[in-house]
Amino acid sequence: MSSPVSENKIILIKRKTRLEELVVRYNTIQQAQFYIERLGADFSDYLSEDFTYRKAVEAAVTELSAAGRLQLLDRQHVPNFIFGERDTVVVLGQDGLVANTLKYLREQPLIGVNPDPQRWDGVLLPFTVKDLRQLVPEVLRSQRQVREVTLARAELNDGQSLYGVNDLFIGRRTHVSARYQLELNGTLEQQSSSGIIVSTGMGSTGWLKSVLAGAAGIVSQAAQWQAANLVTASAGPEAHASANVGRQHESGAALKLAWDHPDLYFTVREPFPSRTTSADLVFGRISSSMPLRITSQMPEDGVIFSDGVESDYLEFNSGVEATIGLAEKRGRLVI
Repeated sequence: MSSPVSENKIILIKRKTRLEELVVRYNTIQQAQFYIERLGADFSDYLSEDFTYRKAVEAAVTELSAAGRLQLLDRQHVPNFIFGERDTVVVLGQDGLVANTLKYLREQPLIGVNPDPQRWDGVLLPFTVKDLRQLVPEVLRSQRQVREVTLARAELNDGQSLYGVNDLFIGRRTHVSARYQLELNGTLEQQSSSGIIVSTGMGSTGWLKSVLAGAAGIVSQAAQWQAANLVTASAGPEAHASANVGRQHESGAALKLAWDHPDLYFTVREPFPSRTTSADLVFGRISSSMPLRITSQMPEDGVIFSDGVESDYLEFNSGVEATIGLAEKRGRLVI
């Protein structure tokens, strides 16, 4: 009888290096080198990255093959791959590959491995290839802790759905003006903007933070200019500025949410108020009992994509309604 460990399948997710992508585009390494060096870049860095990553893949295959049945999977095949219920997934980073794999799993444990710690910081990559020998058998025996991650989900009224680990983007493919109706907790609003971003707790320090930091900076500067024009010199416009900066700092600190935070947050990018559109419902919380509903008014190029992967999207054109809420599943990262 086979042991419980041997009954588990291990899926190793790998990606193309920058060098491999260049070779796909320019056919040969020599032509890729000519292109890079003509632009004044250091081609040896591409070679070094490729060599280190290939060695990491080889070492990972050796370690994982000793732990159980192994299947190697390229990044581009992840969206269409059917993961088994008892599979253990190992991702050979960077962070983006972890996020873009996690959303296709159904709570299988994911191990993030940093292939080159000298090059990548790896917030989601706590392990190295050398850790796999001891780590994977422990994961297969359910002896390692996992950290749960809240996911976002966009569901269309035609039944299609898409998950997001960090965020969802709803708007036009080219990021130009998008038209839609927004509904939250009974409040409806017609809007025109450059898109909506919905962020999870994990994504709160990413796209969401940058959008809110930009908005806070604009408000702070506008307040300073207004103070300079409306307040006398003795009143000290610096006082107004420092107060705004303080509020900006406090709001920025509050953005760092737990990865399993029970709510999502949405922001509307560059909302444009007009005779037919408003800009009041531009930031808010989405909970399990209060989803965000968006009805597209875009005749073409309307899309919903997640985690920055524009090639994997849902079409979101006129008449289609999307319900944005918490996913029924959670990601599980091994720690």
